[in-house]
Amino acid sequence: MHLTDLSEPAPTTAQCSAKGCRADAVWVLAWNNPKLHTPDRRKTWLACDEHREHLAKFLGVRGFLKDVVALAEWEDTGTDGDA
Repeated sequence: MHLTDLSEPAPTTAQCSAKGCRADAVWVLAWNNPKLHTPDRRKTWLACDEHREHLAKFLGVRGFLKDVVALAEWEDTGTDGDA
């Protein structure tokens, strides 16, 4: 059983979804797996500048990537994806 260290505070800013990265997110990668999700559903990953291309390629080669949008723009539109 894995126990979470509760002494670490939760992040106050959005963080990159890349494994091990703690950088602030700058980008939203909207995606969907057509075998699991309806065409209008969007899941989201967050990315820092350094990991944006890597995460986009990972989703892209699988045919999952739908859009890459600046986080500030995504928040301004009030779009809610599933993280």
